[in-house]
Amino acid sequence: MKTTQRWISHLSRSAGPVLVGAALIGTLAGCAGMTPRESRNTAVGAGVGALGGALISGGDLGTTVGGAVVGGVIGNVITDDRRRR
Repeated sequence: MKTTQRWISHLSRSAGPVLVGAALIGTLAGCAGMTPRESRNTAVGAGVGALGGALISGGDLGTTVGGAVVGGVIGNVITDDRRRR
C-alpha cells in the first residue's frame, strides 16, 4: 500500500510542471495572430499574475496558474493597439 502511495505522490509532483508547460504551449499557440505589443503585454501580465498567485497562495499550483491566466487576460485587454483603429 505504501509503495502505491509513494508512486502516486511522485507522479503528481512530476505531472504538475508537465501540465503547466502543456497549458502554456497551448495558450501561446492562440497568440499567433497578435501584434508584438499585445504579445508582450500578455506575457508580462501572465508572468506578474503567476508570481502574484504563487506569493499569495504559498506556491499552490492551481492559484499560480489562475493568476497567470487572469494576468494574461488583463495584459491583453489593456493593450491599446493604435493600428487597429
